[in-house]
Amino acid sequence: MTNLTAVSVFILRGFSVVPELQLLSVVALLLLYLVAVLGNISIMAAVTLNTRLHTPMYFFLKHLSLVDICSTSTTLPRALVATALGFGEISLPACAFQLFAFVCFGSTECFLITSMAYDRCLAIYRPLAYRESMSPQTCVSLVAVAWGSGLLFSAFHTANTFSLPFCGPNTIEHFFCDIPPLMHLACAKVDAHEAASFAASSCIIMSCFALTVISYVRVLVTVVQIHSVTGRRKAFSTCSSHLVTVLLFYGTGSSAYMQPTTHYSPVHGRVAAFFYSILTPTLNPLIYSLRNKDMKGALRKLYL
Repeated sequence: MTNLTAVSVFILRGFSVVPELQLLSVVALLLLYLVAVLGNISIMAAVTLNTRLHTPMYFFLKHLSLVDICSTSTTLPRALVATALGFGEISLPACAFQLFAFVCFGSTECFLITSMAYDRCLAIYRPLAYRESMSPQTCVSLVAVAWGSGLLFSAFHTANTFSLPFCGPNTIEHFFCDIPPLMHLACAKVDAHEAASFAASSCIIMSCFALTVISYVRVLVTVVQIHSVTGRRKAFSTCSSHLVTVLLFYGTGSSAYMQPTTHYSPVHGRVAAFFYSILTPTLNPLIYSLRNKDMKGALRKLYL
């Protein structure tokens, strides 16, 4: 952070500046937040308490649910206050911490989703060697790499963003401190910082996406070679929930971070952020519980 930074407090705009929509927005978002937290806590509890779910796939899913809880809790509570009041103050250090935490959880989720794709690939492509390949030590190592990489990635983005000077205006046209709207407020040329941010994001996102695609191509080739219709259906059913999560995550996240800051639109930014930071974590528990008999049974035992 440089000595040119004059702004000490930012103003978060919230979800809506229209008075008639503020109460509706707060109620709807509070309900979504409760559904996201309770849904993901239920997934974590079901996986922990049910021994049938002590497999690599559900081990990764438990960590994915933890990441989703942390991610929504990083942004939504303060955003709800900002929306209810019409604006919300956040100090520069708090803004930097919020950006660090959000990017950390988002990038960790990216690595976890890639690990889950690799797990499904091994389960279908090399079923006989699956237990040995996805041993508990391997699963723990993959999760540790995901969290460690998320921390490093977020540290880079936080340092890259907050090394810029902010001299005013200080109103962030967003409901949380995110990279594009913050760079949009910088009172200096952001070309080099934007290029560094874009290069790092592209490297991580495209690498994880490429590995995920390769895993699913391998799965598809293997499934096509299965002669039994029942076998094909069973193989696809083990991947369908994760595939929906992949499409939601990359479809919404790439639209927000894979474009230049000069083309940043506050409305587009808020809409895209709503999908990847709120809707996706809310839908993940539903996706994995509605299409999974084992998870349905575990949740039924948990609550009945």
